[in-house]
Parts: sequence; structure tokens; C-alpha cells
Amino acid sequence: MRLDDLYLWYLGDPGTPRYVGALRLVAAGKGVSLHYGKQWLDNGFALSEDLPLVDIGHMPPGRLAADAQRAVGAVDDARPDRWGEKVIRCVEKPKRLSLMEYLYYAGDDRFGALGVSTSSSTYSPRDVGPLPRLDDAQQLSEVAAKIEASEPITPLEAKIIAGGGTPLGGAKPKALIDIDGEQWVIKFFNNEPVDTPLIEHATMTLAERAGITVAKTQVIHLTGANAVAIRRFDRELGMRIHSISAGTAIRAATASGEEPEMGYPELARILRRVGITKDDINQRDARELFRRMVFNILVDNTDDHEKNHALLVVNPLSNGRLKLAPAYDVLPTNSGQGYQEFICGALGRDSTLENAMSQCDAFGLLPAEAVAEVVAVIDVVNTWQEHFAQAGVTERDIESLAERIDGAELLAQRTGFDQTRFQSAPAKRKRTSPFRRT
Repeated sequence: MRLDDLYLWYLGDPGTPRYVGALRLVAAGKGVSLHYGKQWLDNGFALSEDLPLVDIGHMPPGRLAADAQRAVGAVDDARPDRWGEKVIRCVEKPKRLSLMEYLYYAGDDRFGALGVSTSSSTYSPRDVGPLPRLDDAQQLSEVAAKIEASEPITPLEAKIIAGGGTPLGGAKPKALIDIDGEQWVIKFFNNEPVDTPLIEHATMTLAERAGITVAKTQVIHLTGANAVAIRRFDRELGMRIHSISAGTAIRAATASGEEPEMGYPELARILRRVGITKDDINQRDARELFRRMVFNILVDNTDDHEKNHALLVVNPLSNGRLKLAPAYDVLPTNSGQGYQEFICGALGRDSTLENAMSQCDAFGLLPAEAVAEVVAVIDVVNTWQEHFAQAGVTERDIESLAERIDGAELLAQRTGFDQTRFQSAPAKRKRTSPFRRT
């Protein structure tokens, strides 16, 4: 089936889908556009800042890399991740591998509250059947291993994993499962040199001790390996929460013709401008984002790219304010590469506390306030070995991670952080406007 036209739906309440608009393959097959329908123009909301409610065909970015495909605005977050694309190629075997095929074959349980249908009058997504349950985890891991190794799978195996891996993430094997009526993402061991699923659980719970809001995790013990399950934060009491990735939010806030600044400071500015202002939640979110940045630097989590941060769109039909989603996919990459995927400050992606401190005003923090956050995170990270051991991480794996986390570069940052360098600023000063770029 060739898919040049599809239709976007909003599923905040899955029982009453609402038609949003028409999707079309454009830009020589490299992009997907959106044209809002009349009813959505009258009673809907802008899916992201770059998709205002106007009666035009919204187009994806004009400049794309040779091998890049991108849907317009928030629609791009409805596509499967790289693992989801791999599952689609293996299970569905579409004759054409355009972004439209990936959008359609991802099925109904994609990230956020958007859905894709072949009809504009009835929501009719790709039927992939019910989600597998926790009891199916062992079989799921075996099927995922076959797909990762490009081995053939049976029709029954294809059925159990169809649509899996569609929430935000990356290329690692994963699937969606049902645990006690809630949706979780289960991530499998993938022949890494350390027990990555158990280490992810340990890192996420360590981050929680550092005052970071994290997605709930649990370790799933399988035959010969562990898996980690992460509860979805874009589902609540049977409802779906419209959500966008950090990359989508930053691109949407960037003026036409300018290059987006993919990083923590720019995301903080967006949270302070478009975040929930009641009870200063936007300021608290920006402060927590600073804390996350510092934590990621100190635990050698350098895989903090634009898809590994997300925002929840709260009450989109009334005000559409943004809330920082719980942290996810947080674990040491054990690379020691010395730079993050996300910009941290004036020194770009350098994995240093000095760089993190350099633009603390973007987070609404005075230098002394930022110093207090750094010191608090350092105190928690200093306990990482004990915490990981209590979580069940083996001594061998801890020793492997310690080569980076307690290696000369990162350990020196924890032990040598000079608070006095940043506390000489006046105790009070006028906060910079979140609208002003630095």
C-alpha cells in the first residue's frame, strides 16, 4: 500500500478521537506537511508554536540533510524512533520506506496524544492488536534479539512485537507492554559490556535522590539477562497527554532562517516563557532542568540529545502551557567523550561544571543559587557506587563505570568545584528576561 496522504487525529480522550488535519508527503518524499481541518481551526489548538491555527499547508523545514526525513512541527514526534522503524521494516515489510509509511505502521500507541489514520472521517489506525503483557517479556526479548540480529521471525513473533518501540527513545531494542493495566516501555539487554538495564534503573533512582523528577522504573529479571521497564508519563488514567520533544519545542521557538540552539539553556528559556506560571512551576522546571544538566555531566550521561528530553502540554485546549516531563533514558554512556549531545553553556557541549555555570541566568538562577544546585548534585553523585551496589549492580560493572565517573576528569570536577568563583556576584539583581537571547 502506497501512502501519500494520511490524516492526523487528536486522542486526548481515546474514546472520542478528534480530526486534526491532512498529512501529505512533500519535499521529494523527504518531508510531511500538515493542513488543519476546518473544525480543528475553529475549536482546536496549535500542536506546537510553529503550527499556528491558520488555514495553510504547514511545511517541514526547507533544508534537510541528504538522508534526513522530517514531519512538520509536533507531527514529527508522532513518528517511531529508530528501533520502531527497524521493527516496521522487519514486521510490516513496506514496499516503500517513506516517513508516511513509518507514521502509519507505528500503530495507535505512539508518543503523546496524536494518531494517524487512513480516513479523515473515522479514526482508523493500523491495527497491531493488544499490547503484550509482563508474562510475555521473555518472548519479547527473544524476538527483539532476532530483529536486532536481522534474523527472520515467525508470524506469531511478528504479531507480539508489532508496533513496539514507538515512544521516544532511540535505536536500542524495546517494546510496549501492559503491566497491571498501565503502559510501560521495556528495554532489553543488547549484549553491552555491562548490565545496561540494571544500570539505567540504578541511575534513574540516583537521579531521583538528587531532586530530579524521573519516570518510574522497575527491573524485570529474564532468563540470563535483566530488562528495565519505564512507566509512560504521557498516559494518565486512560487519557493521553499531548507531548513534544525538546527538539520540536526549540525548533518551533526559533525564528525562521535561524539555526536552532539545541541545548539546555534554550529549553530553559522556553520553559520560563511558555511554562506553567501558577505557583512558579515554570521557574521550578527551569531550575530542575539545570539540575538534570549537572547530573548528566557528572554521571557521564552524554547521550542527552533532543529526543531524550520531553515537555507535556498541559490543558492544550485552554492554555497550552508546557511542563517539563519526567526524566528518562538517563544512564552513563561510559564513553568519557567529554562533551554532551545538548548544549550546556557558553562553551557549547563541553561536559564541565564551568560550562554549566556559564549561562545559569538562562535558567532563572543567580550564580549563588546555581552553585547550591551544583553542590547538592555533587553530594548525591558522590554516593553513586554505594547506591548502584544496593540496586544490585555487580562489582565488576561498578569498576567499569568508575573508570569514567570516578576518572580523573569527572572526579576532579566533583572534588575541585570552587564555589567562591561564582558567589562573588551581588546577592540580588534583576533577572534577565527569558525572551532575550544570550
